[in-house]
Amino acid sequence: MVCAPSKTVIRGEPPLPTDSVNAFYKAMPIRRRVFVLGDRETRSAFKSDLRGRDIVSAKDLSRDELELVFEVADDVLANSSAYSAVLRGRRVALLFVEPSTRTFSSFYIAARRLGGDVLPLNEPEMTSLTKGETLYDTLKMLEGYGVDCIVMRHPSRGAARFAADVVSAPVINAGSGSQEHPTQAILDVYTILKKRGEVDGISLGMLGDLRFSRTVPSLAYLVSNFDDVELHFIAPSALQVRQEVELYLNDRNVKYTKVTRQQDIPDAISRLDVLYVTRLQKERFPDPSEYERLKGSYRVDMDMLRYAKTSLGVMHPLPRVDELDAEIDRTPHAWYFDQASYGLPTRMAIFALVVGEAR
Repeated sequence: MVCAPSKTVIRGEPPLPTDSVNAFYKAMPIRRRVFVLGDRETRSAFKSDLRGRDIVSAKDLSRDELELVFEVADDVLANSSAYSAVLRGRRVALLFVEPSTRTFSSFYIAARRLGGDVLPLNEPEMTSLTKGETLYDTLKMLEGYGVDCIVMRHPSRGAARFAADVVSAPVINAGSGSQEHPTQAILDVYTILKKRGEVDGISLGMLGDLRFSRTVPSLAYLVSNFDDVELHFIAPSALQVRQEVELYLNDRNVKYTKVTRQQDIPDAISRLDVLYVTRLQKERFPDPSEYERLKGSYRVDMDMLRYAKTSLGVMHPLPRVDELDAEIDRTPHAWYFDQASYGLPTRMAIFALVVGEAR
């Protein structure tokens, strides 16, 4: 069996307190991580930059690294057959402790199209976690099986960082509670690039449940790598973006506004190049009555879009409930189905760069 590439260590953000991740985590010292970018002029140097890397937080990725992923994703779309053996002899574990359709399927198909073996663990009730086994023990078991990469979705914030700290194989975060979803953000930025031609200078609105969303923080972190970006967070005060995101954007001098009043939405919509819509995360509300109170707060329909530029693109990480009218599907504004389709080439590119060898 081909051995996993040794894990390159980088310094990301320290883990946030978790809800129910192993108590072992709290006592564990955080490994200091150092990372140096390769030579901008040579693609071969870039290969080693991501090889063996964890992808736990969007904060861990530079613009150069994003552009490399996009370059390989473009090549995958143009020459998919050339990547059919990139993961030959490698084994990928998909540990999904939360329900998933698009993310699980795209990671599964991505690994198989690259020639890898897949260990799918996507039914939590069928795993030993339901018997009381700790996450730590499950991860060490997978490591003992000799997996070359672990893709993990978990309901607890900090779970992916925890996993990266306890196993030697690279860990790819497929969603950690309400904290982050970096590979979703990668495909989101790739969508913007493919549809708009560039990310620099974008006026990006994010509307809906920004408080419990894990896609919104990751997308905000990634677009902060680009120039002259302006963000607009459109949500009632109870669902506004979390302070951790604001602090990060302030530290990077990214311009943003918060739109909390419905009467201010038309003006905000008129300024946007892209509108990113999110559903209310019912499963993350600690108080069901609060969800019922806020349900349907902001809904995007053709009436709202009459204030928008004709070139406005509407994105959504899916699934949607009732926050995005199906009537928009038939208009040029609808980018979300193309957005979902880009999950496959971007995740193939991530696997190729982290676990395999990109061409």
